[in-house]
Amino acid sequence: MYDYDLLILGSGPSGQKAAIAASKLGRRVGIVDRRDMIGGVCINTGTVPSKTLREAVLYLTGLSQRDLYGSSYRVKDEITVSDLAARTQHVISRQTDVIRNQLARNKVAMITGTGRFADAHSIWVDGGTGRESKVSSDKIIIAAGTRPARPDSVDFDDRTIVDSDGVINLQAVPRSMVVVGAGVIGMEYASLFAALGTKVTVIERRDQMLDFCDDEIIESLKYHLRDLSVTFRFGEEVAAVEKHATAALILLKSGKKIVADTVMYSAGRQGQTDDLNLEAAGLAADRRGRIEVDGNYLTTVDNIYAVGDVIGFPALASTSMEQGRLAAHHACGEPAREMHQLQPIGIYTIPEISFVGKTEDELTDSSTPFEVGIARYRELARGQIVGDSYGMLKLLVAPEDGRLLGVHVFGTGATEIVHIGQAVMGCGGTIDYLIDTVFNYPTLSEAYKVAALDASNKIRNITRIDG
Repeated sequence: MYDYDLLILGSGPSGQKAAIAASKLGRRVGIVDRRDMIGGVCINTGTVPSKTLREAVLYLTGLSQRDLYGSSYRVKDEITVSDLAARTQHVISRQTDVIRNQLARNKVAMITGTGRFADAHSIWVDGGTGRESKVSSDKIIIAAGTRPARPDSVDFDDRTIVDSDGVINLQAVPRSMVVVGAGVIGMEYASLFAALGTKVTVIERRDQMLDFCDDEIIESLKYHLRDLSVTFRFGEEVAAVEKHATAALILLKSGKKIVADTVMYSAGRQGQTDDLNLEAAGLAADRRGRIEVDGNYLTTVDNIYAVGDVIGFPALASTSMEQGRLAAHHACGEPAREMHQLQPIGIYTIPEISFVGKTEDELTDSSTPFEVGIARYRELARGQIVGDSYGMLKLLVAPEDGRLLGVHVFGTGATEIVHIGQAVMGCGGTIDYLIDTVFNYPTLSEAYKVAALDASNKIRNITRIDG
């Protein structure tokens, strides 16, 4: 007889949803995690703190209101780290309480400590008292998450040279910063600190940033970040970083030298599997600490599953939650529909970006005909009200039947309103639905009607000439 029907290593988004799903199915469930990491990286050092920090920056700098009140408008002249930390800690505390309450309400046992495999059905738990306890379970889900990858050649000190976990704990807002890596995390922090007035330089060895996004929207983001004095160094690599008394000297392989108060490395993520003793359970991880799974999130060991960032792409909190739920259903022998292939991407830069479906490049590469419909926020009453003169929504439409092939949004509320397009696409809808729909006025969602009409008019013109 096992202690639990399902035991989960990690209490992040995937672990929480797996635990609650299994509990709803009547199973005895336990979660193993450290006391200071309830909610996982997502709540404590990753998604929630960084997005809360972003909201604090937008509010205190008055950045989103400057179109209305002038370029010198600020809510607070001297913004300190304590100003930013106060809001962040408040949200973390409240979210941790919410998670604890949800797990308790669903009778999920919280086992405090660090877990490692004893065998395929047993976990040693170190509660920090010097003594380990052993718990057993019929099925186990690994939801251990990831940590920032740290190149061995870099001397991180969490003050001058930091990673994305350490950047939220800086003692002061730096006057200058170098961000190494122009991926999602790197660009989110680059735009955040640029909004605070930090002189930011982004170094990226590739020729482009966020190359999975729509080109036009990335160009818009680059324009706005340059307006905030961000410098981009594409096609460049860091050769060395020298720490000095008050700053760091960054040496590029091209021979350039850059001085900055802080250097932030955004070099991807590393699975937190080193200390799990996977070998004892008959498992192994790749060099990035990722565990291989099948379509049901089952590992090569028939009672052990893995979900969330620890299995690699797409490594989003949103998809991780669904992976956890689906893995729990499979582990409990309960039927469940597969995750929908249509998944939105949200990038919380300033301004934010979100999209779902195909990009123009993908459609062109596959020789798929499409027409483009665009709506600009400055032409919407709501855009003027909120002071967003740069936002835009782009629809990619199939000319033959009006189906939506892709939705791309840049600007205020992008990560929210993208879901309208996602719902229409998921239901096989066309731009006719958007044209015939009445949207609340004034809203940013009206952009869908404007963009749909734009695409429809272009298609009509082509049909008239070609037909």
